Amino acid sequence: MKKDHIGKEFMEKTKYEYVSKSDQSLELPQPPLEIEYAHKRKSIVLPNPKDLKIKDFNLIQAIEERESVRKYSDEPLSLEDLSWLLWTTQGVKEIYGDNYATLRNVPSAGARHAFETFLLVNNVEGLDTGIYQYVALEHKLVEYIMTDGIADEVVEAAYGQKMVKNDSVTFIWVADVYRMFWRYVERGYRYLHIDAGHVCQNLYLAAGNINAGVCAIAAFHDDIFNKVLRIDGENLFVIYLASVGKKI
Repeated sequence: MKKDHIGKEFMEKTKYEYVSKSDQSLELPQPPLEIEYAHKRKSIVLPNPKDLKIKDFNLIQAIEERESVRKYSDEPLSLEDLSWLLWTTQGVKEIYGDNYATLRNVPSAGARHAFETFLLVNNVEGLDTGIYQYVALEHKLVEYIMTDGIADEVVEAAYGQKMVKNDSVTFIWVADVYRMFWRYVERGYRYLHIDAGHVCQNLYLAAGNINAGVCAIAAFHDDIFNKVLRIDGENLFVIYLASVGKKI
C-alpha cells in the first residue's frame, strides 16, 4: 500500500486532534431538520405507519437470510410497502425540544440525522415513474423530477447498473453536510458514512417483512448523480443507493 493516499489523509485529518470549534459551540443557529421542498408540487400522503398491516418477520430469520438481491419480480410495491420502508429507514418518531432534533428509527450521531431520502420510483402502485422527495417530518412524498428518461439518467449515473431501473424503487440517500458539520465539524464526515450503513441495514431487514429484496450500491459517478438530482455536490451530495423490489 502506498504511504500517501487520499483515504489515509481523510482518516488522519478527521481525528479529534484536528477538529476545530463547531458552529454549535459558537452558538450559531442550527440548520433546519430537513431541506425545503417545493410546496406547489404534487404531494402524496403515505399510509400512516400506525395503521400499517405488515406481517411479522422473525429478527433472527431476517438477519440470517439477509442477502443482496439484484433481480426482481414484476409485482409492484404497494404504497403501504413503501410507507413501511420509509418509516423504518428515516421515519420520525418524535421531534425533540423546539425543533432541536428528531428521534428516528435508525441511530445517528448526536441525533443529527443528516440524510434526505429521494426515490426513483419505477413500479409502485399509484405512483408515476419519476424521482420523489421524502418529507420525513410529514411522512409524505413530493414529486421532484418527473421528466421522461429520468430512470435512464439514474442508470448512467450508477455506472450502467440496470437494476436501479428494473426494480420497484431505488432509494437515493443525500447527505446534508452542514446538519452534521454544525456540531461535529471535520469529524462529522466520518459520521455521515457510518450513518449511511445504519440506514441501509434497516432497509435490508425491513424488506423481509414484505417479501422484497435489496441491493446496496456504492458504485456511482458522484458528479453525474449530483447533477441528475440538481444538487450542488458540496453542501448536498449523494452518499448511498439501494435498489428494492419484490423477490422472484
